[in-house]
Amino acid sequence: MKSYLEERIEWYDYNYRNGNALISDKQFDQLEKNLLRIDHNCDYFTKKNKLVLPSLKKDSIDKFLKGLLPDTRLLIEPKIDGCAIALQYKNGSLEKAISRTGTDVTSKIAKVQDISSKIPIRGIFQVRGELYAPNQAPNFSQRIASGFLRSKEGFRESLSFCSFQILNSRLNQYESKKHLAKLGFSTPKDISCNFTNQLKVFKKKWLEGKLFKEYPTDGIVVKINSRKLQLIREKSNLDYPYWQIAIKD
Repeated sequence: MKSYLEERIEWYDYNYRNGNALISDKQFDQLEKNLLRIDHNCDYFTKKNKLVLPSLKKDSIDKFLKGLLPDTRLLIEPKIDGCAIALQYKNGSLEKAISRTGTDVTSKIAKVQDISSKIPIRGIFQVRGELYAPNQAPNFSQRIASGFLRSKEGFRESLSFCSFQILNSRLNQYESKKHLAKLGFSTPKDISCNFTNQLKVFKKKWLEGKLFKEYPTDGIVVKINSRKLQLIREKSNLDYPYWQIAIKD
């Protein structure tokens, strides 16, 4: 049976995710710390700490922009062609890594040079990123990365890991990547865009090979920067629940 404190936290979290923050982030964090001290095995933390790799929606710009205010801050990032990976650290140690299909690939990922086995973070820390082969055409990058994950023996090809997101964070997209960089993770270059009509200009630049040339890309990814707006789309009953999309053509 859930405790009163756990029910309160779930209620505050539900409202926050639907754009109706009832308490400050500092107050919420304190409540979480109190619950962690009392019952760290409760359902709230079990669900929160489950490692899941969300799919990346592929859609049109117009559908994504519908309902957004013109001054909504967006970030444009490269869509690196490789294999999507989610990492989970527990008290600073790499505990688990999964692929898009949910397959445990921890033993393979631990061999990639730019994925640290230790980071200075307590508790559960989850990272989403892409395993890819630098200096390769996009389709070859994906083949090399997937071949590495399938192989049973050593692998000679050079592979890199680019981190895009902290999965279990209340930070916005920009601050999430800034925090990841401080921890030593490689993060993608991005373009900040405050005017939604500029997206088509940057899409055209990518199609012309003038954008994100240093990565093996097969598109661009457009993201809402605000965590509050992300959660409103993600958790509320809207017609369009996605806060990030991949645009390929």
